[in-house]
Amino acid sequence: MDSYATFNDVLVRLFNEIMDIEERAIITEEFKDITNNDMHVIEAIGISTMKNMSTIARALSVTVGTLTISMNSLVKKGYVVRNRSEKDRRVVYISLTEKGRKAYRHHEEFHKKMIDAMTKDLSQEETQVLVKALTNLRVFFRGYPIEETP
Repeated sequence: MDSYATFNDVLVRLFNEIMDIEERAIITEEFKDITNNDMHVIEAIGISTMKNMSTIARALSVTVGTLTISMNSLVKKGYVVRNRSEKDRRVVYISLTEKGRKAYRHHEEFHKKMIDAMTKDLSQEETQVLVKALTNLRVFFRGYPIEETP
């Protein structure tokens, strides 16, 4: 198989496998009440600082309206809290509850194991080449023109 066919095969299979395996790995008995999408919202919120809805929506490349649906569900399930700004009551900040932080750390651990597995036998030079290749792929995806459906 030539390198084009190999890359194509690996990327297509990898994308599908990551989505499937990640869902099965992170949606455990403890976190069975949330979806893989919910877990990515939790990841975008993060554990370091409170964020507003616009910041989180931008990080996920979704609209604030779309995010609101997920946020309402996560609040109801006890993963997220909303807090109004003391300076401007119109501004609402989002942060994780202890349950949400636990889910965040669980998801983070899966990603750590995935990265460790990917880089375990690579030299520093090979790692730099891999980072460059993956960065190029990300730039391609970010700039790929997608037609809006009516």
